[in-house]
Amino acid sequence: MDEEYDVIVLGTGLKECILSGLLSVDGLKVLHMDRNDYYGGESSSLMLNQLWKRFKGDENPPESLGSSKEYNVDMIPKFMMANGVLVRALIHTNVTKYLNFKAVDGSFVYNNGKIYKVPATDVEALKSSIMGLFEKRRARKFFIYVQDFEENDPKSHEGLDLNTIPAKELISKYGLEDDTIEFIGHALALYTSDSYLEQPAIDFVKRIRLYAESLARFESGSPYIYPMYGLGELPQAFARLSAVYGGTYMLNKPQCKVEFDDSGKVVGVTSDGETAKCKKVVCDPSYVPDKVKKVGKVARAICIMSHPIPDTNDCHSAQVIIPQKQLKRKSDMYLFCCSYSHNVAPQGKFIALVTTEAETDDPQSELKPGVDLLGPVDEVFYETLDRFEPTDDGTADNCFVSTSYDATTHFETTMKDVLTMYTKITGKELDLSVDLSAASAGGTEE
Repeated sequence: MDEEYDVIVLGTGLKECILSGLLSVDGLKVLHMDRNDYYGGESSSLMLNQLWKRFKGDENPPESLGSSKEYNVDMIPKFMMANGVLVRALIHTNVTKYLNFKAVDGSFVYNNGKIYKVPATDVEALKSSIMGLFEKRRARKFFIYVQDFEENDPKSHEGLDLNTIPAKELISKYGLEDDTIEFIGHALALYTSDSYLEQPAIDFVKRIRLYAESLARFESGSPYIYPMYGLGELPQAFARLSAVYGGTYMLNKPQCKVEFDDSGKVVGVTSDGETAKCKKVVCDPSYVPDKVKKVGKVARAICIMSHPIPDTNDCHSAQVIIPQKQLKRKSDMYLFCCSYSHNVAPQGKFIALVTTEAETDDPQSELKPGVDLLGPVDEVFYETLDRFEPTDDGTADNCFVSTSYDATTHFETTMKDVLTMYTKITGKELDLSVDLSAASAGGTEE
């Protein structure tokens, strides 16, 4: 441990592993440590007996739930947009060769008491029952504008400068109803609040295009993909990648303490009485409690079921977004479902999670509208996790801290944090122009 490293990464959560991989590929010498004897930190993946131990204190789940080893329950499950930033980062680092992906069956939105497939194109808008006849036509025209929009072709802009006009002005041109704006903003563009309506429309249009292009990519019912055996495969894939580039992974390193010099800059990390020297540290909030502040909390219900989410066309994997106004809340609620078709549960079993930003001290009541949509559940576990953010950006002392994971069931916000951190750590933008065909998503037999 008395070697010197460019970067020491503490914690093997998803963000830390992605950053560790990106920095290794850049040619930096990386040491990656975790105080736990397992990968993943907060975003670990648990077998059934581990899940039981965490929530019930013993390791004896009922036999009716099937073999413990066949469960891979992601504690922070998030689907990946097929053409999104995470998939590009996985291709950039070549981690895709260690992973098998499978397309996610369905993407849905909750509106006025019902679950609907999210329409994302002009053709789907006309077929969708979420809108009335005249609204379908208006939505179709809007989707055609988005599909035809090319940033470098002014003719496709129809006289609108999307870098200056706010999203709400673009939307008003098409006369869309509030319910339509809501599902497009929250379930298609994946915004977590309505503040985007005041922002330049270019980001809004790009997000909808990303969704539609990802949807077309594997021709499944959603724009998302997910690794076979769940997200627990990611940290291990990055550990293998790190080894290829001469990096070192060490689990079970207790009391990892970040060391600073007299000027307040990072000089290394001490564990077990040994100090490894480094120029920079990357870590999750739990390693530096004095450098973070609490900004909220996520409430979640983890459910084991014997059926798919009702009204999702029997999808074995699906996301349902419940926009905040539907429940008179300040934050959206997310339903995540995966099953034996992604090898995260035994045959016939489904894992569902309901997550939201907690607005009260009673997560069970808050999550009830989402849990009720699941139908009968075999088991349900509730928990609340505090969310932390760093108090500074790390550039002064070279200690770069990630933000805690939010309630979303997709990777868009997570990757935004990763890319921001990457730029602060390296001083450059990450080039993610890659050949997307390097990540394929197979069928059920994979």
